[in-house]
Amino acid sequence: MVKTLQPFAETLLVAALGGAAFQFAGFPAGWMAGSLVAVAIASLAGRDMHVPTWAARAFFIALGIIIGAVATPETVRGMTIWPLSVVLLCIAMLAVTGAAACYLAFVHGWDAQTALFAAVPGSLSQVSAMAAERQADLRAIVVVQTVRVIALAVGVPLSLTLAGFDAPMQLPGSARGFVDAPGQLALLIAGSIFAALLFYRIGFTGGFFFGPMLVSAFLHGAGIVEVSLPVWVAIASMVGLGAINGSRFNQTSFRMLLDYLLASLGSLAVVVCVAGLFVLLATTLFSLRFDDLVASYAPGSVDVMMILALALHLDPVFIGAHHLARILVLSLSLPIGARLTDQRPLQHQTLPQSLEAARETLED
Repeated sequence: MVKTLQPFAETLLVAALGGAAFQFAGFPAGWMAGSLVAVAIASLAGRDMHVPTWAARAFFIALGIIIGAVATPETVRGMTIWPLSVVLLCIAMLAVTGAAACYLAFVHGWDAQTALFAAVPGSLSQVSAMAAERQADLRAIVVVQTVRVIALAVGVPLSLTLAGFDAPMQLPGSARGFVDAPGQLALLIAGSIFAALLFYRIGFTGGFFFGPMLVSAFLHGAGIVEVSLPVWVAIASMVGLGAINGSRFNQTSFRMLLDYLLASLGSLAVVVCVAGLFVLLATTLFSLRFDDLVASYAPGSVDVMMILALALHLDPVFIGAHHLARILVLSLSLPIGARLTDQRPLQHQTLPQSLEAARETLED
């Protein structure tokens, strides 16, 4: 237990210091972005950065509750104008995956299956589980996906801020204090935990995040609950989220990173260009905000994009609906793509401990 808690405590300390530095420097989504960058650097420097599975899931549940709390009857009614944008998003994610996979296969000579798994926008936990049963290059897949997540987590808020779309971070407030309504708080937390376990049980990708978010959105949107978690819990959870994503580089050397860096950056450029074209198309076709569409179509980690929605004063309900659709379409299409590109016999691969933990904890 001590061996586990010691690196966890060090990870949280590094994450908190990095988050505080970015936050006080005025960086958008500073608590999350700063903790992510600090932990990633510490991991690459050889420190044992680690977030236990139980802690990661607690952070995801808290973030789901907090983000769901932005739902109101007005935002729920606004969902009627989204279906066409959601359909376009599903097409965009398939196009992004195909374009990035072709780039990795034809430019860098990767086999079709490794290229496909590395190109999938998010769903690293599902991808790594499937790739572990095949002769795909797991290290290449994880490095490419991790570089993309970190680049988008830092680049999206910075780009939107430079483009003039920034706004002060606004965490959802409570109409009533949680001390004044303990029954509502108990209902909110109990319902969220139940939904998280249910989604996990049925194998839904991101269940520990999406389950609580949907319960919280329903309770707040229907006016049943008026309380949410305290601000300090939200900040701690954002720091935890940054630590989880930054620790993906645990047990990864700079040499290994450099070996895959060109492929990572090249595929990132392809992904950004293709997704950007679909954002421009959606902006032209629908009367929707450009910054909401950017965060919705960005092929990064779902939980990170949702935190950016809060940090940049975007519409988390709109963005959450789009990322939920992304997870569904990828979950349905990924097994088909894996079967079509699988030309070699199954062979189980042993993962480093950090990647085994990622398979259990990552919710993107």
